[in-house]
Amino acid sequence: MWIFGWKGPSGFSARSTAEEVTEGIDATGLTAIVTGATSGIGVDTTRVLALRGAHVVMAVRNVEAGKKLKESILNEIPSAKIDVMQLELSSMASVRKFASEYIASCLPLNILINNAGIMAPPFSLSPDGIELQFATNHVGHFLLTHLLLDTMKKTARESNREGRIVLVSSDGHKFAYNEGIRLDKINNEAEYNCYRAYGQSKVANILHAKELARRLKEEGVNITANSLHPGEIATNLARNNGLLNGNIYAHQCLDSIKLSMLRRVVCFLILLPQVKGVSGEFFKDSNLSKPGTAPAQDEELAKQLWDFSMKMIKKQ
Repeated sequence: MWIFGWKGPSGFSARSTAEEVTEGIDATGLTAIVTGATSGIGVDTTRVLALRGAHVVMAVRNVEAGKKLKESILNEIPSAKIDVMQLELSSMASVRKFASEYIASCLPLNILINNAGIMAPPFSLSPDGIELQFATNHVGHFLLTHLLLDTMKKTARESNREGRIVLVSSDGHKFAYNEGIRLDKINNEAEYNCYRAYGQSKVANILHAKELARRLKEEGVNITANSLHPGEIATNLARNNGLLNGNIYAHQCLDSIKLSMLRRVVCFLILLPQVKGVSGEFFKDSNLSKPGTAPAQDEELAKQLWDFSMKMIKKQ
C-alpha cells in the first residue's frame, strides 16, 4: 500500500497529502495543542490546522524556534491563530507548569496531539530519574493528557463537539523488548538497548490510547483517543543515529515523496468526520490497522501500564 499508493477504506493512501485529506474541512472554532510543533510532523500539522481555521497552541521546547515558525505560517496564512508555549516533556515540573498556564488561560481544548518524541539516544535519566525515552515519549504525554483531560471534557460538553486525542506512535513499536514494556526494568542500564527502549515507548503510546479510550467510553465522555504510525519521515527524531537518519532521507529521495504526504494520518484523525466515535484504535496510512505485536494489543498490559504510569506521576 505504501509503495503504490493504493487507497484503503478511508479513501486515502500513504501518498495522500495532509491538504488532500483535510480538503473542505472547516476547523474554525476548534482549539488544538500540538507537542513538538517545531519539527517534522508537528510543523505540517500545525500549518494545516491553522490553514483550516483552528486555533493552534504550539507546545515546544525551544520558544524562539516556535516564534519563528509562527511568523513563517502567518506570512503564508495571515488569518492563522497560533500561540507558542514552552514545554519540556522529559520534565514533569515543566509539564505541570504548561498545563497550569494553559488552564489559567481559560482556552477551550478540542484536540490534543501528543506528537513530540526522541529516538535511540544513549542511556540517560530524565530530571525525574526515568529512562529518557520512556520519560519523554510516554510519561510526559501521559501526565499532560491527565492534567488537561478535565478541560477537554468541559470543552466537549459545552461545545457538543467530539474531542480528539492523538498519540503519535510508530511501527518502531515492533522492535520493543519481547515483553513489550519492561515495567520492572525501565531504568535498567545494564540491559538497555536504545532501539528496543524506543520501541518500548512506542508500545506505551499505543496502550495509553487503548486504555484511555476504554476509560472514556466507560465514563460516557465525548472524547476519542487513538494512536498512529505516521510513516517514514525525515525529521530530527533520529538525530542520535546518523546511519538511520541517512537511510530515511535516502529512502525519501528515491521515492520523491513530499514530507507533507506523511503527515496526513494525523490530520485525518483530528479533523475528518469518518473517524467520529472511533476510539482505542491504531491507524496507518489514514486507515485502521493493527499493531504489529501481541504486547501492543494486550488489554491487560494496557491496564498495568496505566497503573504504573499513575504511580510515576504521583511521585513527583
